[in-house]
Amino acid sequence: MELREKLTRKKTLQSVIGLGYVGMPLAVEFAKAGLETVGIDIDSWKVEQINASRSYISDVDADELSGVVGSGILRATDDFSVLSDVDTINIAVPTPLRKTKDPDISYIVAALKEIRKFLHKGQLIILESTTYPGTTEEVMLPLLEETGLKVGKDFYLAFSPERVDPGNDQYTTKNIPKVVGGVTPDCTELAAMLYSAAGMNPVPVSSTRVAETVKLLENTFRSVNIGLVNEIAMMCNKMGINVWEVIDAAATKPFGFMPFYPGPGLGGHCIPIDPFYLSWKAKQSGFDARFIELAGMINGGMPEYVVRRLSEVLNERKRCLNGSKILIMGVSYKKDIDDTRESPAYDIINLLSRMGADIYWNDPFVEKLEKKASSAEFLEYNADNVAGMDCAIVVTGHTDVDYSLLVKNCPMVFDSRNVLRDFNSDSIVTL
Repeated sequence: MELREKLTRKKTLQSVIGLGYVGMPLAVEFAKAGLETVGIDIDSWKVEQINASRSYISDVDADELSGVVGSGILRATDDFSVLSDVDTINIAVPTPLRKTKDPDISYIVAALKEIRKFLHKGQLIILESTTYPGTTEEVMLPLLEETGLKVGKDFYLAFSPERVDPGNDQYTTKNIPKVVGGVTPDCTELAAMLYSAAGMNPVPVSSTRVAETVKLLENTFRSVNIGLVNEIAMMCNKMGINVWEVIDAAATKPFGFMPFYPGPGLGGHCIPIDPFYLSWKAKQSGFDARFIELAGMINGGMPEYVVRRLSEVLNERKRCLNGSKILIMGVSYKKDIDDTRESPAYDIINLLSRMGADIYWNDPFVEKLEKKASSAEFLEYNADNVAGMDCAIVVTGHTDVDYSLLVKNCPMVFDSRNVLRDFNSDSIVTL
């Protein structure tokens, strides 16, 4: 088989469609391993940035990008016709939810329509975008076989879920094991060979459906456990118990317990979304995933809980939300990154704004907010500005923020992340 021989000799030409937080690091890893790679994206700005050796993804080192681009082993384009020359295609496009909580795989379908134009014998196509079980074989395969080419004979199709954790320096695109499931055994083998050639650790499974479900299980596991601990936090508040102390003490048990922590809501592209992909597909099979959906309801309601709790605490201090100046500290969806996708900060800002509060925000990693948070005004982080607020809410607890300035100068601080646990002040309120 020509493709197997090429992969063995590392003489294949790779392509990655979608150059976001998954695709761009993947393309760089391919190139660093000596595999000639072309990145494809409809966003011409991303293409220009890569070709100019400018990294717009925090997990991709600018010097490493410059090295592979400068040597000519990595380039980017918005011209899909390059697919006529490539041996492998990795698809890493967004898979959001519609407002109805149904999966939106329109980006995958759009990529497939371009691939179909240039599909040729010997090509390997791997979907990495998170999606519901069955997408690879029920959606991708029929569209590709409309060309007259047959899977396992003329081309090869597999699924390998992305497992990127933005901002994680320990586990990266390179060293996180790659689960791989192909439509046929040859598809699985060739996909595994590609990742092995890039120095990654492939974990073959029996089918694309298994591989698709693996990613959903991983993130549903986290969603359900976070939902549980969020409910415990609300329960502890009613009973006057410090939930953070409870979790820390429980975590001393060396078996049978894994600590999860409450917060103001879930963010990012994965955990708030993936469980709904699983429950939606379950409904298509006649199964009601009640546990998964309950966790989603609890987690989705945390921004409202934060605002309600804040209102209660302000009332106790003879203040009301209407007319109060509220500072949102941290707007990215997790600490020490600049990504605000699905951040609970947006819901909190809009809820507070509808209740008449004047909203300000600060985040050392984020330059601007999305339009949906246009009611919030950026505030320089200094003692005078902080002192002018009625309250601050720590929504995202970044590592290197001087929180002593906040505690010393702000009349009240609502700490939803327990980052102020070492401060002793009556101004601090927690979940």
